Amino acid sequence: MHIVLDDTAMAAASQGNVLASRLIHRAHAEADWFLYAPTCALVVADRAGPGTAEHLASLPGITVLDLDLSAALAVARQETWAAAHSQYAAQPTPDRPDGAIIATTAPNRWAGEPVRVLDLTP
Repeated sequence: MHIVLDDTAMAAASQGNVLASRLIHRAHAEADWFLYAPTCALVVADRAGPGTAEHLASLPGITVLDLDLSAALAVARQETWAAAHSQYAAQPTPDRPDGAIIATTAPNRWAGEPVRVLDLTP
């Protein structure tokens, strides 16, 4: 299972959201669960709640995704960097042929986008 945390999911995790906490636990405890934190979304989440980035980056079950050239080019075409980097990270890759699911507390943000969404709203 591959899951990308968008900025709203990261903020929710830092505020004790039970569903986000369960995802983090599973990614740490189960070998076939992977959580990704796109850098641009991590920055936005940290601006909303200072300390969020440092906390999430320190968790062993979360992989922070760098803004490499192809991601930067995809992000540059979009209005919001956090959502654009999250959507880019969820696209299929050779390692993730089915892509990843975006975990969010703002599922309406993703309406009409070509991504699968996991609603973390309690």
